[in-house]
Amino acid sequence: MSVEQTSGQTFIRSDLVVIGGGAGLCVLAGIAHYGNWNSVVSFLVSAAAVCLLASLVGRSVEQLGDRFGPGATGVLQSALGNLPELFICIFALKSGLVDVVRAALIGSILANLLLVLGLAFLVGGLKHGTQKLGSERARTISVLMLLSVTAMAIPSIAHEVHSPAGSHEVAFSVIVSIILLALFALSLPFSLRRDPDSTEVVETEPPRWPVWLAITMLAVAGALAAFVSDWFVKALEPAMDTLNISPVFAGLVIVAIAGNAVENVVGVQLAARGQSEYAFSVILNSPIQIALVLAPALVLISQIFGLASLTLVFGPMLVVSLMLSVILAAAIAQDGESTWLEGATLIALYGIIATSFWWG
Repeated sequence: MSVEQTSGQTFIRSDLVVIGGGAGLCVLAGIAHYGNWNSVVSFLVSAAAVCLLASLVGRSVEQLGDRFGPGATGVLQSALGNLPELFICIFALKSGLVDVVRAALIGSILANLLLVLGLAFLVGGLKHGTQKLGSERARTISVLMLLSVTAMAIPSIAHEVHSPAGSHEVAFSVIVSIILLALFALSLPFSLRRDPDSTEVVETEPPRWPVWLAITMLAVAGALAAFVSDWFVKALEPAMDTLNISPVFAGLVIVAIAGNAVENVVGVQLAARGQSEYAFSVILNSPIQIALVLAPALVLISQIFGLASLTLVFGPMLVVSLMLSVILAAAIAQDGESTWLEGATLIALYGIIATSFWWG
């Protein structure tokens, strides 16, 4: 494998490709934005830049995680990997695209539970046969995921059944958001601890980047993500009109996949290497953090900074799709193993759900 030396540290070519590609696409996205390029072209360039920046965030976190263990790596990858989506949603709320943000939050969870998990099962199953998911850690994470996503959906259920709480949509969503953030803080000790019962060997390469470089790359990628996300959102609305894409589909599929590029790649790579338990934990960590951190944080940010008001009340079809997907993922975890056919079925289900929202 080709390598190059930077500041006395060894970098494989893929590191330099991600860094150089991310910088180049950010420059191109800026030129497209300020040069008033065609909205569709500007949108595509910005989306590609967001994906590469998410990949750079993931690479930086991985280098930091090499020092702190797989538990911390999973939490950091999920938390910081959601940075691009956080910025996209904030700028979307600033532009009044509340439906896009709501759909993006649900879409991110669906993409992880159906598309990414399905790809991990498919790739890992075809390469290694039936994969075991039976560690106590994976089972506990699946239960926490089920509970956290259900808690996030309670305001929607209250709204649909016309309960007294349903008429206090904003206040109820704010209270639920504070509780969910507190629950996330309580879940950190479990998420960060090592799993002594796991028989799976997690193969990690020796750290190549010094800590200062990983933190610097993380900070630069985060700052660039803020700018690119703004350009992405400003190109999104005219691109939706040009391509005749509904706001719900744009949020559910396009924003969700672009903003979660880290988990999309990392989870499948782990499964391909035969690290099925670790892949399962990393993939499910993202829905947990979306439900416990990203969605509540956006609700509070929208109220505090006077953006378009976001609540935790989602459309019935979104809630039904969400709950079915969560139950399926939990059932697979309880079964303790996965096959490539289960993966193909999850991907097919994601395609059907995504298609159902094409018209709005």
